[in-house]
Formats: sequence, structure tokens, C-alpha cells
Amino acid sequence: MIKDYFSLAFGNLRHRGLRSWLTILGVFIGIAAVVSLISMGQGLQTAITGQFGSLSVDTLTIQNKQTGFAPPGSAVVEKLNDRDLNIIENVRGVDFVIPRLIRVGKLEYNGVSGFGYGTDIPEEKKAREFIYNTFDAEAEEGRLLGEGDKGKIMLGNFFLETEEFGKPFQVGKKVLINNKEFEIVGILKRSSNFQLNVVVFFMNDDLEELFNTGGKEYDLIVAKIQNKNEIESVAEEIERKLRNDRNEKIGEESFTVETPLQSLKAVNNILNIINIIVIGIAAISLFVGGVGIANTMYTSVIERTREIGIMKAIGATNKDVLYIFLIESGLLGLVGGIVGAIIGLGVALGASSVASQALGAGLFQVVISYPLLIGAVSFSFFVGIISGILPAIQASKLKVVDALRR
Repeated sequence: MIKDYFSLAFGNLRHRGLRSWLTILGVFIGIAAVVSLISMGQGLQTAITGQFGSLSVDTLTIQNKQTGFAPPGSAVVEKLNDRDLNIIENVRGVDFVIPRLIRVGKLEYNGVSGFGYGTDIPEEKKAREFIYNTFDAEAEEGRLLGEGDKGKIMLGNFFLETEEFGKPFQVGKKVLINNKEFEIVGILKRSSNFQLNVVVFFMNDDLEELFNTGGKEYDLIVAKIQNKNEIESVAEEIERKLRNDRNEKIGEESFTVETPLQSLKAVNNILNIINIIVIGIAAISLFVGGVGIANTMYTSVIERTREIGIMKAIGATNKDVLYIFLIESGLLGLVGGIVGAIIGLGVALGASSVASQALGAGLFQVVISYPLLIGAVSFSFFVGIISGILPAIQASKLKVVDALRR
């Protein structure tokens, strides 16, 4: 009997081919939006999480609050200084601190100029090894910067692939940075943190001399904690001491003390809000699609009134008619869901491919989520069933005599 229900439902949908496809248009637009946007959202979340993956769980980052959108420390009114460094260094639970510099400079190579960011590598071996371990630095060509590398630089992986300078960067070649010559000693392997891929690395003394910083102001300070389980309490103590030294009130601090988990939590909260908004927008499309299915089913009841009367006259019950119409509406939702899921997944994979070419392979990847696909298709089938309930009830309650007279 169930096989007969589906056979009749399929036949009726095929008979109204163009109308059926127009009806499910709203459904598969909604499902495509849900699948593509959530898939891309998950890919984006994975990519951003990767930016924090290189941070150690026993590391704090202290920096002044920014006055604009820019790399850490480059858009602040007041820089961190030696006084702040000493305060942080003397907080109980802090193992050691590493002041960092980030500067914008002009790089010239092969007669072509460009602007970008440079950062320093500590002169002290312990601090240098900690920084390298923090972002898993490995040289793809040449070697890492080390002791005695005055006048030498290390490049992020971007410089290995870029064609902006008309000539590939190679170990041993010379470049001009702010009109001063430096030799390339290494080019790093691609990092999951794409910011590191575009940075020029100097030894600390070279960067201070090049930008005339005087060694008394810093863009951020990295603090290594002795016990990772105490990182929150140490962060609070650093914040309290800096606040007291600067004579600032709680909530009005001119600096931030961040743990990797805090940073990651903030990003995840933003991404979750975006996903909620995306789902809300897609839900509107699904609602419109559901209204379209209901409208089509009501029209179908009116057009097929005599057919319903004949079915009942030869023995069909109210339940039989109800099931046939519910299956039809459910199939409209199901087909819309399947088509939408395929389109949505295709859009997400296409966007991932474009983003990977722009940002680098592996940085933005969409992983096929079967629970998401199955859930989206099931939900669209459910929307179809719900949309068809009232028309199906109306069809099932038609009286034989009245139906045959029409």
C-alpha cells in the first residue's frame, strides 16, 4: 500500500513538472544557504582557530589597547615600556618575559618596492628558542636566524610564492629595507598562522637600529608562565599591578592581558553569532519555500477535486487521500533539500578553493559534514510535510458526491 502511495505521489509531481520545480525553488535556496554558509563558517572557524593553534597554553600576551585596526602595538597612544616590562617580570609565577617589536617598513627587491611588516627575533638563545617553538618555525629554504646574524633577515613563506617583485626570493640574495641592505638567510615553511607568512624577521638589535626605537618601547610583551594551571591568576595579578602603576580604574585599562583561551573564546563567540544570523536568514528562505509548497498543495486540491472524488468512489479512504497528499508535499521538501544540499556544498567547496588560492593551501578548508547534510535534507522534508498538512486534511475531508459534482 505504501508503495502505491509513493507511486501516485511521484506520478502527480511528474505531471506538474515545471510547477513542482518552481515550488521547491524556495526550499533549495534556503537549504543551499544553510549548507554553504554553515560549512564555510565551520571552515572559517577552523582557519581562525589555526591562528591560535601556535600559541602556547602557558603564555600571556600583554599589549596596549589599540586606537584603530592594525597589528599589535602599531596603533596605540602609549607604548609598553621598560617600567611595564619590569613590573611583569617581577610578578610571582612569571618564568620570563620577551618584549616584541612590530614595525612597518619598505622592502625593495629587483627594483620593485613594497610595504609590509617586520618583527624581531630575540638575541637571547632561551627567548629565541621559545619564540621559534611557539609558532613551530621551520625553514623551507636556508635556516632560521640565530646568534651573530647581524645584517641578515628571515622571510615568511609568502615571499617564496609571490610574483609581485618579478623575481623569486632566494637564500643568499640581498634586499633593501628602508634603504639598508640585508641578506636573506632563510625562508620559513608555510604556517597555519597566515600573519607569520607575510612577515620579515630581523634580529632584535637590527630592528631596533633600523627603526631607531632605542630599546625602551615595545609593541607587545610575551610572558611565559611557570605553571600553566595558574595562568588565569597570574594574568589577573599582572593586570592589577599594571593598573595600579598607571593609576587606572577597573574597566578603564589602557592595556590588555590576554591568554590564548580568552582570545580563542572571543573569536568563537563572534563566529557563533554570525552562524546564528546566517541560520536566521536561511530560515526565512525556508519559510517562503514552505508557503510555496502549501500554496501548490492547496491549488492541487482544487484542481484534483474530481480525481479525489473518483478515488473515494472506488474505495479510497480519507486516510489514503491524506497520505498521498502528505507524501507529495514531503517529496517536494525532500527533493528541494537534496538539490539545495548539493548546490550549497558545491558553493562552499568552490569558495574554499578560491580562498585557499588567495590565502594559501590548507588555510581555509571546508570539511564535508554528513550530519549537517542529513540534518538539512531531513529538515526540508519536515518543512514539506508541515506545509502540506492543512491541504492534505482538506483533501481527505472532501465528500464523494460534492467532489464528483465539480
